Amino acid sequence: MQVSLEVNGSAHDVDVHPGERLSTVLRDRLELTGTKVSCGEGTCGSCTVVLDGRPVLSCLTLAAACHGASVRTVEWRGETLERLRDAFTAEDAFQCGFCTPGQLMSALALLERTPAPSRDEIVAAMSGNLCRCGAYEGIALAVARASGDAA
Repeated sequence: MQVSLEVNGSAHDVDVHPGERLSTVLRDRLELTGTKVSCGEGTCGSCTVVLDGRPVLSCLTLAAACHGASVRTVEWRGETLERLRDAFTAEDAFQCGFCTPGQLMSALALLERTPAPSRDEIVAAMSGNLCRCGAYEGIALAVARASGDAA
């Protein structure tokens, strides 16, 4: 099945197998390896990408269902994502970094729909992303910093 995708602003036509996951297309076919797959069953959020403005778990999303969609991965170079990258560094919001791509993409989706989120909104939006290193406080502070609230 031929699927047309816009990924990080570039058009791609990809021949996908039935049941092939978006994460596989991004990593193996388009060589965008920033998206990580950890649990592979939608539990950890490390594979989160932004699909038509919404955060989705790419390990559970069928590539065939994304025909005509716009996908942004951690490789995207948008201003808000750059602000988040800087804030994650400033707030020491990662340790091993494996979950960071998914954390960044969930935070990006949050800030695009809620530019000045409350702490509760940040915690709720990030609740689908697990960090085995326990950097949750730094992650929440980084998202607040990127929103313009350095407190």
